[in-house]
Amino acid sequence: MAHGSPNIDFGRRTDDYGRHRPGFPESFYDRLERYFTIDGADALDLGTGPGHVALTLARRGARVTGIDVSTDQIETARRRAAEQGLDRTATFAVARAEQTHLPDASFDLVTAGQCWVWFDHDAALREIVRLLRPGGHLVVAHYCYLPGHSPIAARSEQLVLELNPGWTMAGWDGMYPKHIERLPRHGLKLVEQFCYDHDQLFTHESWRGRMRTCNGVGSGGMTDEQVAAFDAALAAMLATEFPQEPLVVKHRVWAVVTRKQEPS
Repeated sequence: MAHGSPNIDFGRRTDDYGRHRPGFPESFYDRLERYFTIDGADALDLGTGPGHVALTLARRGARVTGIDVSTDQIETARRRAAEQGLDRTATFAVARAEQTHLPDASFDLVTAGQCWVWFDHDAALREIVRLLRPGGHLVVAHYCYLPGHSPIAARSEQLVLELNPGWTMAGWDGMYPKHIERLPRHGLKLVEQFCYDHDQLFTHESWRGRMRTCNGVGSGGMTDEQVAAFDAALAAMLATEFPQEPLVVKHRVWAVVTRKQEPS
């Protein structure tokens, strides 16, 4: 359940998250390697969900701990780690970003992928600074589809609003400029903010699964009956208006990289 959002529970669609929600493209991790080396790093992934970021870091050689408040998501992440042979280097636990109960100065890298908006920012930053070693990095990043640049995403959001007209996050542009001023606090220094667009490919099935994870749909915005009705309407719309696969849905990567300052 998200901080400040009692109706949101991403664990409700954990199978869809694990199977259909796309992780960040490999180019995102290539970009991070400009600032630090992932191979050999001790990393903590906050709000890990089904472990997309954590497992990619592990594949690139990091020793990763992933935490999330959702027991369902953590179980999915553990299962996926075992299936991919990464359960020795990627471990998962139920915990809050604001209070991890992990040892001081135990990580070279902390990541928060697609989750920072749900945290108590000041409390999370104090905890992150406690956990980071001097010179360690915090990366806050988002990977969002762009309804302003994708007819498929725009039409899908129209269907969401028909069943959930109170949803307030439609039409998002994938940009989080307020992070730039909020993140360099408590001893963190801004290294860089970057963003770029990426064409993400989906089948009809995977796009439907991705949309079922939307916070206006299956993560809390609709009842199970409404989710089923939405999914049926989305399937019909895709078959009629976008029959050819794969679907190309433009996404935006947006990230801020910060570094814990060395002691003077």
